[in-house]
Amino acid sequence: MTTNVHQTNDGPSNGGNNAGGPADANPVAKDAVTVVDPRLLVRQEGFKGYLTEFGRKMRSGELGVVPVIVGIAIIWAVFQWKDSAFLSPKNLSDLSILLGGTGMISVGIVFVLLLGEIDLSVGSVSGLAAATLAVLNVNHGVPEGIAVIAALASGAALGAVHGFFFAKIGVPAFVVTLAGLLAWNGLMLQVLGTTGTISIADDSFVRDLTAHYFSQLIAAYGVAALATAAFFLVQFLDSRRRKAVGIPSRPLSEILVRTAVLAVILFTAAWRLNQYKGLPLALVIFVAVLVILDFVVRRTSYGRKVIALGGSVEAARRAGINVVAIRISVYSLAGLMAATGGIMIASRIGSASQQAGTGNLLMEAIAAAVIGGTSLFGGRGSVWSALLGMLVIGSISSGMNLLGVANSVQYMITGGVLLAAVVIDSVSRRTQRTAGRG
Repeated sequence: MTTNVHQTNDGPSNGGNNAGGPADANPVAKDAVTVVDPRLLVRQEGFKGYLTEFGRKMRSGELGVVPVIVGIAIIWAVFQWKDSAFLSPKNLSDLSILLGGTGMISVGIVFVLLLGEIDLSVGSVSGLAAATLAVLNVNHGVPEGIAVIAALASGAALGAVHGFFFAKIGVPAFVVTLAGLLAWNGLMLQVLGTTGTISIADDSFVRDLTAHYFSQLIAAYGVAALATAAFFLVQFLDSRRRKAVGIPSRPLSEILVRTAVLAVILFTAAWRLNQYKGLPLALVIFVAVLVILDFVVRRTSYGRKVIALGGSVEAARRAGINVVAIRISVYSLAGLMAATGGIMIASRIGSASQQAGTGNLLMEAIAAAVIGGTSLFGGRGSVWSALLGMLVIGSISSGMNLLGVANSVQYMITGGVLLAAVVIDSVSRRTQRTAGRG
């Protein structure tokens, strides 16, 4: 958005001579309007300017991740107060591993939500992918690497099928993916056969995905240092690039403050993880996927097309975006991420069973994306929503388990948190429209 700053010109700059000349080649009319980017004004005022801008965003409904961060802080404070074991190194390590499976599925949901659509099939797709992996590797002796690739490919293919019927045929996404939920769950039962459950060997590569820890102290601290340095470098280079073309950029002081905050979070997490078994491989994989897909969303033309399509299908079509291709690719990506999540879950529990992909897995994956800040109405969100949302859901589940609270109560509380997230999103959008920013 731009802010209009009115500048009154009392007369021409050539001493009152209006009879042509170089000074009057581009005359400035009286009461002309100069457009100034508000970010320039904010940064000129320093810390006070940022506080003013923050207040303006809150009043206009641009809440961002603030409600989620506040929610996580409250949840952690309450559970730590109730049970000091909540923030123990072991519990935090277990929580970080728990994020991987459902979190991967939630990342795919984020892309679908950016379109303003829904995918109800991801739970069944994840279960079928785990079953495919187990049957190929354990029952038929197919090498693990090939079995993993086949499972991932099956997820992407099933997602593309959903996308085809939705984008090309015109069947509503809700109906297509609901049919997929039922059909792929039935196919999973067929693939597993009468055995019902297939165990995965403890010494296998798949089991190591969630069972392996980098026990050396330098591993966690090294990853924290590398991530901090990479964040600073990206922010600094982006600022220089913006400054070079004359558009608003973050000053070095702001970049240093952001980097310092990130460093404190990362090194604190590394310190706590090193007090248990070290850095979990599952956490590294999950964060690496988030970084890659965040780059895709924010830095590539494909990501911009997905967001544009979620904002307005007709506007995107008129802009030359291939709506059908983007929709199919997004659903294929959601299927791929569902298969990845299914493999991670099978790795954590050590088997593929008839219960895979069922229960509350689908609801948790969707809830994590929405709670983390991705809008149900399309066009707004981030892949980091999956991480933030899973931190909320995982923290509630972990804390409740420590306190011995029944699963029924956990479901009700998680449902309440999801409702609160949707209400905040709806109110935020309404406030932005009222403020002329929606």
